[in-house]
Amino acid sequence: MKEKFKSMETAVVHAGYDAKDHLGSLTTPIFQTSTFTFDSAEQGEKRFAGEEEGYIYSRLGNPTVRALEERIAELEEAEAGLAFGSGMAAVSAILMSITKSGDHILCSQGIYGCTFGLLQLMKEKYYITHDFNALETEEEIEKQIRPETACIYVETPINPTMKLIDLELVAKVAKKHGILVVVDNTFSSPYLQQPLKAGCDIVLHSATKYIGGHGDVIAGLAAGKKERIHSIAMTTLKDVGGVISPFDAWLLLRGMKTLPVRMDRHCENAVYIVEQLEKHPAVKSVFYPGDEAGGDYAIMQKQMRKGGGLISFEINGSKQQAQKLLNDLSLIKIAVSLGDAETLIQHPATMTHSGIPEQTRNKMGISDKLIRLSVGLEAKEDIWEDLKQALDQV
Repeated sequence: MKEKFKSMETAVVHAGYDAKDHLGSLTTPIFQTSTFTFDSAEQGEKRFAGEEEGYIYSRLGNPTVRALEERIAELEEAEAGLAFGSGMAAVSAILMSITKSGDHILCSQGIYGCTFGLLQLMKEKYYITHDFNALETEEEIEKQIRPETACIYVETPINPTMKLIDLELVAKVAKKHGILVVVDNTFSSPYLQQPLKAGCDIVLHSATKYIGGHGDVIAGLAAGKKERIHSIAMTTLKDVGGVISPFDAWLLLRGMKTLPVRMDRHCENAVYIVEQLEKHPAVKSVFYPGDEAGGDYAIMQKQMRKGGGLISFEINGSKQQAQKLLNDLSLIKIAVSLGDAETLIQHPATMTHSGIPEQTRNKMGISDKLIRLSVGLEAKEDIWEDLKQALDQV
């Protein structure tokens, strides 16, 4: 990284890029090339041997992608960053890099459906087992750590229950056992939460969400210590090949510039919607990290800047009524992503987490009555008006 910035608001605009290095271009150029030429055969030999810095082939590194990687490293206060073709490419590359056959992964009590699917695949094909844990106390965590435990994998806030995990607590226990802590920071973005500062080892994002922010790119990001990130880059990213394109990297660089502004608005709107939901008779319960009455509010104050833009709530009704609520909406769109300018809503039990067996889903707190709302950037009154008319029909 070329320069450290005092504030994130400045870093999201400038980190990882200097116009002087690119003919004065204000915007990062898109290096839309598959390969790079060498001045000589000897130079090619040196680059492949790692004796000389420089670009070889865009799967191994690209200037546009490098600017993105340096920027996410700056935002997460990490030594190095790494970009991937999707959030799941990031998850799979990281877990494959730090585990081997026979290892064990301890997970938070609730994870994204495709991450659950990956863990099942790793168990069936490579005998890498996993367990779920609430991770609420040292004793709970210690009980499920085994000699073969390679890492603790954490989502916080958890998708879609919005439960929080105390990252300092998990990191403290993990360090006693020499175990890595990997954190999916997608729901918070670096603006709201920086897990590495809490002692965790690797942070990852589905950059498709808040970092991109405009619903027009699929991508993943990770950050951590330079040696560990380099190891992932030169093994499971390079050889499995879940790389990002230069154009997608450019879209993320563009989207990131407004990250703090967008997140402030997402959070402001979410707080308003939570207040309204809690007063509506059709709503049984509301789950939001920024809710002062919630059980995890103390953890939110400790490790997050604000409560975020995601809300989950249960209705006083059935699965069919939950689905009808979605169908009765007009402004709010039914979609399984999040973090976009548009407000999005989905039914986790039949959508994002449908691949998880019902019994396991229920243990995670994902009932048929649960709905997840990604609060967008529209006028908060307009969002509520649409939501209220649908709730009134429940």
